[in-house]
Amino acid sequence: MSESQLESPDFVERLRRGDRAAFALLVKHYHPRLLSTARSLLQPADAEEAVQDGWIAAHGALARFEGRSTLLTWLTRIVINQARMQLRRHGREIQFDPTEDTGDALAHRFRGDGHWRTPPLTWELHGPDALLTRDELKRCMDKHLGAMPENQRLVLELRDIQGLDFDAICNILEISPSNVRVLLHRARTRLFQLVDHFQETGEC
Repeated sequence: MSESQLESPDFVERLRRGDRAAFALLVKHYHPRLLSTARSLLQPADAEEAVQDGWIAAHGALARFEGRSTLLTWLTRIVINQARMQLRRHGREIQFDPTEDTGDALAHRFRGDGHWRTPPLTWELHGPDALLTRDELKRCMDKHLGAMPENQRLVLELRDIQGLDFDAICNILEISPSNVRVLLHRARTRLFQLVDHFQETGEC
């Protein structure tokens, strides 16, 4: 079943009526995306628990789902709330108001007209050595993603990996578009600096 079919009024009505087959289809289709979202905030085992708790909460609330957002947006918000509850239990909070002004860490790479001062290096990703380099870069990126602040990592996951639009992200996180853009810019900047450093030195 396609995502458009899952989000159709007829399918939503089946869910509201307690159709078990419809709910099973919903879980099958959206569980991987929700798990990926939870893993941007929690360790794998905790992420699994947050998603399971999220499905239980969603199942109990489906009869009251009003369709003001897509099912995916609604489910993602539920799972993120479950993840945040787990973080609070461990004495941690996620701050979605990026008030600290750290400037633009990439500004030195551009001229006043917006063009590169020093363009990124061009890679040739062919052959065993190049494949090894790609694997090393992936491990390095995984390491840096794990060290990234949760708010930046979550926005990066929702926008650049899952492809959600800004309206959906604002709805899910209940924050302003400007905050989303700042968090996304900072996350992308961190990754850009990582890749830039890796290209130049071959080190993580």
